[in-house]
Amino acid sequence: MPKMPKTPSHLRPATQKWWKSVLADFDLEDHHLRLLQLAAEAWDQAQGAREVLDKDGQTFTDRFGQPKERPEVGILQNARIAFARLLRELALDGADAPEAPRMNRTRDYGPRA
Repeated sequence: MPKMPKTPSHLRPATQKWWKSVLADFDLEDHHLRLLQLAAEAWDQAQGAREVLDKDGQTFTDRFGQPKERPEVGILQNARIAFARLLRELALDGADAPEAPRMNRTRDYGPRA
């Protein structure tokens, strides 16, 4: 029986729990473990940005009195995109595995079939 990889200690407790549940359900190779860690870190980064935005709002007033978007808005968006892409690469749900070719989107974003 292979040894269970150690959960990264810098992850949030809820994310560590998710990490363990993924490892319990799937047999991952070393390169998949790296993708899983990146996905977990992206999730934690998104959660951190979300906490700041919940507390401080999405904008602030600059020194000229103009509203500006907080940097956490971009951090949240980028982390969400990274998380979704990493999950897709891991193909944990078994659908659309990375080995399957992805169809190009049409100009009008119509169906992929």
